[in-house]
Amino acid sequence: MNKIITLVTIPLLMMANESSVEQLFSVQTVQVKIQNSTKKQVNHGYIVANESNIFDVTTRYSGFVEELYVTKTYDKVKKGDPLVKVYSPTVYKAKIDYLNSLKYKSKIGSNSMISSAKKKLKLLNVAIKEIDDIEKYNGANEFTTIYAKNDGWIFKKNINTGSSFKSGEKLFEIVNTDTLWANIELYQNQLKEFNKFVNFTIKSEATDEIYIATNPLIYPNIDPKVATATLRVNIDNKLQHLKPGMYVKLYSKQKSTDTLVIPKTAAILKNGTWYAFLATEFRGIYEPIKIDVTPIDNSYYKVISGLTTDDKVVNNALFMMDSDAQINALY
Repeated sequence: MNKIITLVTIPLLMMANESSVEQLFSVQTVQVKIQNSTKKQVNHGYIVANESNIFDVTTRYSGFVEELYVTKTYDKVKKGDPLVKVYSPTVYKAKIDYLNSLKYKSKIGSNSMISSAKKKLKLLNVAIKEIDDIEKYNGANEFTTIYAKNDGWIFKKNINTGSSFKSGEKLFEIVNTDTLWANIELYQNQLKEFNKFVNFTIKSEATDEIYIATNPLIYPNIDPKVATATLRVNIDNKLQHLKPGMYVKLYSKQKSTDTLVIPKTAAILKNGTWYAFLATEFRGIYEPIKIDVTPIDNSYYKVISGLTTDDKVVNNALFMMDSDAQINALY
């Protein structure tokens, strides 16, 4: 049976002036109530590039850099912009073969050799315009131009004028930042209820804009160094205000529900157990009671067990730490 206890100083004062006790000690009570509430959560993380928008510029042949059109890292390019002019013996030979097949056709009218030679140039990723120019001008240019196949920023440039390169070597890395990812840290105790969150927004100190975060995905592994999971969300960044590497906050919300709540000031944690101080039928007498709560927002706890709407509790549980209950080690 729970033992009803009394603040040591309250009964003494009650004898002198019973009506002034609650005012003097600021013991205010609140009714445990049902409230339509939305559980909210704030987590932190960083902006990173969307991996599906990272494009490597490579070649299927070896060669030499004749001229760079993009000379600096972090230059911005558009799809179709020329990146570099190169000389490749492999490509030049394929162009000559295609040119000869065109000349051969004019003599004997065969298309099979033309198709084979043209296909080889396409497989080498030679631009269609450059292939068409061989027939148009009846000549083969010894140089080949490599074009950007996507809009974006040059995040990596691995060649300079005069450089040589091998087949498959990455010449440039182009990153499109119209959409980005945010990698957000989640504590392990937040994972069990995370599937209840339905609304996500991202905020950064770098901009006043609020971004809707979509496609939440929790990575299937835990970082053992910090014991956190990673949540990845997508962000539309058409205005280009967000940059990879930026620190951001993720605000998550659950659907609003009717919930039994108490103010956060009405609960106190001691030795791993939550307590509230229940107002009894006797004035100035309060009973410590074990409760189970979980935070909803900065102001309220959701009551899982221990209280009902019939109960009133002390609104300042910390004040009661100097009570007779603590002195007698009742909790």
